Amino acid sequence: MRKTTFGALFVRRKPGNGSRGWLIAGPLALPVALGRSGIKANKREGDGGTPRGTFRLRRLWWRQDLTPRPRTLLPVRPIRRDDGWCEDPRDRAYNQPVKVPKGSSDDRLWRADRLYDFIIEIDHNTRPRVAGRGSAVFVHVARPGFSPTAGCVALKAPALRRLIERVGKRTRLVVG
Repeated sequence: MRKTTFGALFVRRKPGNGSRGWLIAGPLALPVALGRSGIKANKREGDGGTPRGTFRLRRLWWRQDLTPRPRTLLPVRPIRRDDGWCEDPRDRAYNQPVKVPKGSSDDRLWRADRLYDFIIEIDHNTRPRVAGRGSAVFVHVARPGFSPTAGCVALKAPALRRLIERVGKRTRLVVG
């Protein structure tokens, strides 16, 4: 039997704690970590806020050396050792995937801490890309204890794997 794909994922902050929240997907209510500054309507680079808005899910990145290819309706791309994300607003590649040379300050997608074992890339600040409006905002694995992110939405790995199986290109992430 095929599982139903979620049409929307709703993220709401937890009352009394702006850096924690809930992701509601159909009958599921999953705890999440949010940016250290909570949900922000006017996201800026480095502000620690999770952007408010409705976003498309673009693709799933995953560590193929650690886990088999996940089942999903999203386009899938394995993370390579030199994969990264440009966070420099002065760079033409701002808020896009890049190849990371040694010593670069770009965000590396290949991480030892396992936070990026699965990354759902969303379309925050992509059409058009505006320098300084935020980059590298993903849905990814949470730190132990759900400590705040730099602006992403983070879930426990088992919950994220469960979610990945039920999202596709038509699924929207609604933060607010």
